[in-house]
Amino acid sequence: MNKDTTILVADDESKMRDLVKMYLGREGFTVIEAGDGEQALQLLGQTKIDLVILDVMMPKIDGLTACREIRRDYDIPVIMLTARGEEIDRVLGFELGADDYVVKPFSPRELVARVKALLRRVSAKQSGESGNILKYPGLIINHDAREVDVQGNNISLTPKEFELLAFMAKNSGRVFTREQLLEHVWGYDFYGDLRTVDTHVKKLREKLSRFGDAAAYLITVWGVGYKFEVKK
Repeated sequence: MNKDTTILVADDESKMRDLVKMYLGREGFTVIEAGDGEQALQLLGQTKIDLVILDVMMPKIDGLTACREIRRDYDIPVIMLTARGEEIDRVLGFELGADDYVVKPFSPRELVARVKALLRRVSAKQSGESGNILKYPGLIINHDAREVDVQGNNISLTPKEFELLAFMAKNSGRVFTREQLLEHVWGYDFYGDLRTVDTHVKKLREKLSRFGDAAAYLITVWGVGYKFEVKK
């Protein structure tokens, strides 16, 4: 799989790009580089990219803005890199659609492990969910097209928002803790914290509420976690 997988590494530090490229290259990945967010977006329009690694602090277009633009036009996994470990940066990155977040300084081997894990989960989702369409009153989740319709209106979700909603809908009525949702949706080797789940549930509710009642689907079970439930 690796030799056919192209990864875009966008960072304004050439030494950082070289380091990441060297470790990914050892695993057989094809790596292309961008020195800023603007160049990263241009390369995405010119080349088939399977995963993007974005530094937050870049000239011209910063990583957070680039992530938002990528999520608007592409359904590919994104890993954010940053020298800042503040919670607000991580939360903002996830809200904009990042799939994982790595704080500098980091172990290159750890980054490679996260890349592999994320690509495995994407591949498993694409091969294992084909043909499934979940229908509930006012809500249709189409795994083939990775589309969600609320009251006949198509809503745009990030890959993780879609996976979270689809997983909970497939297990309607079951209560999940935040730890369980991290394990099932993000993977057991995800390094984020529990607030990642809260952030994604909040964004899902905001988007569902544009055309329906999000409280009719995503229920908070106080002291435990969340469940999907259809209230007629």
